[in-house]
Amino acid sequence: MSKNIGRVSGTPSPNRARIGREVVAKLENNPHIRRAKVENAQMFTYPDFLSEAECDMLVALIEAAARPSTLLAMHEDPEFRTSSSTDLDRWSEEIWPIDDRIANVLGLPPANAETMQGQRYTPGQQFRAHCDYFHEGAEYWDKMVEYGGQRTWTAMIYLNEVDEGGATWFPRAGVRFKPRKGLMLIWNNMMEDGTPNYDTLHEGMRVLEGTKYIVTKWFRENAWIRGHVPTYYAGGEQRT
Repeated sequence: MSKNIGRVSGTPSPNRARIGREVVAKLENNPHIRRAKVENAQMFTYPDFLSEAECDMLVALIEAAARPSTLLAMHEDPEFRTSSSTDLDRWSEEIWPIDDRIANVLGLPPANAETMQGQRYTPGQQFRAHCDYFHEGAEYWDKMVEYGGQRTWTAMIYLNEVDEGGATWFPRAGVRFKPRKGLMLIWNNMMEDGTPNYDTLHEGMRVLEGTKYIVTKWFRENAWIRGHVPTYYAGGEQRT
């Protein structure tokens, strides 16, 4: 994830704008999905996207390989991101079907998706306010272009309820989501013209009691996976 340094400017991108329109149209046509009542960001929720068994399986995988979470850019605040993370094996029989379903719901190419990441927050841990998009003037930007370019959409799924704390807060959009097991939260990191949307600034609030588990899937504007993506099935429909 990128460190946010205030509002960013950017050149409008017809490709990102097209992606945004197509994903919004697909999400709005899905009867299981609700659009959040916010004016300055495109944000959606999908209750019970994952079953209890799937959530429990992902929690176990996160616990088995958790490591301290990192940042793409250095930050002077040592408390900025204090969670643990796990990179999940997208080609495994446990993860592949879930990867498949997320891409299918958004209507985005699976090759554009980064590896699904699991996160664990124990009491006192947090991720302060940040945006998921990349800063195109940052030192790392050329490397991001090489691997698919800008992050367009984020899909985040809560794997459990939290006793106290741990909400996802969008202070500029004016909305807060409490962890609910199986709930998928989806948002567009871009504005309608394809420039980064600073109003997607969000915070993983400090967990006060209990442990919070989530998985996050970020989609790039172009292919993140290099080489051939295997043929697979999603919702009974063959896709490549």
